[in-house]
Amino acid sequence: MEELSFEEAFQQLEETVLTLQNGQLPLEKAIEHFERGMRLVHYCNDLLQRAELRVRQLTVDGQGMPVAQPLELSQLTDEIE
Repeated sequence: MEELSFEEAFQQLEETVLTLQNGQLPLEKAIEHFERGMRLVHYCNDLLQRAELRVRQLTVDGQGMPVAQPLELSQLTDEIE
């Protein structure tokens, strides 16, 4: 699964959900799909968390200590203009 991009994994997750919602799978297959779906959810969540960590701004607090803060979209647009 680690070779999947976020978009590929999310697409597979959507397909898995649709298959499960259909309700036509035998119980054992439904359980297998559910388990794969949960792995995909965790994988996508992990990728999103890693992306969030990459998009952080390093600032300095009042005591001169470095602090990582979320990068505000407004800061990016101000820098681009």
